[in-house]
Amino acid sequence: MTSGTPATQAAKQTTRTIPIVMTQLADPVGSGLVASLSRPGGNVTGLTTQDADLGGKRLELLLQVVPKVSRLAQLVDETSLGTVLIGTGTKAAAASVGVQLQALGVRDPVDLDRAFAVMKEARAEALIVESSSMLFAWRERLAELALKNRLPTMFAQREYAAAGGLMAYSADFADLYRRAATFVDKILKGAKPADLPVEQPTKWVFVVNLKTAKALGVTIPQSLLVRADQIIE
Repeated sequence: MTSGTPATQAAKQTTRTIPIVMTQLADPVGSGLVASLSRPGGNVTGLTTQDADLGGKRLELLLQVVPKVSRLAQLVDETSLGTVLIGTGTKAAAASVGVQLQALGVRDPVDLDRAFAVMKEARAEALIVESSSMLFAWRERLAELALKNRLPTMFAQREYAAAGGLMAYSADFADLYRRAATFVDKILKGAKPADLPVEQPTKWVFVVNLKTAKALGVTIPQSLLVRADQIIE
């Protein structure tokens, strides 16, 4: 069982015969891990977070908080193919609504200060941080830098908002892990991964940090608050 694109790629490179159940995959097809969602065709199956398709939704939620944004920054983990694929979806969503997007790639912690300095120079008005294991590990620092630079930010998981980020929207990862157990059960009973369709999320989590909103001086519309699964005060 694996979590995330890099771990699943590493597992598949190691074995083509041992069954692999994946979770938290942004784009299994785009990452080359399965032939298709309906018929994986190899030794890998499991669940996708659909993150590669969520760029438009996250941008829509962010623009409801800062509707006049014309310059949007995007932070991408260049070491993760999954994150790069997610970023492509966000770029397309921004272009469709006429928002100028500035993509900034990072590879290690020292890149963060440089990236935020570039955002400031370009007068970015808001930020979207794409999902990756590396960026997840830096979530407190990211939230701190976003607040320091007065950037309303949309993150990819509830833990970013809990660490001080303004908002986060994603699949319910805890639910994905629970559902992964059903794949393990079927495989142990003789099913082949190649024949088990990759499943998509059925539950979503939207988190708003009102403490951060107050510090940034932004107002979260009531229409968003009533949709939030968790409000941090």
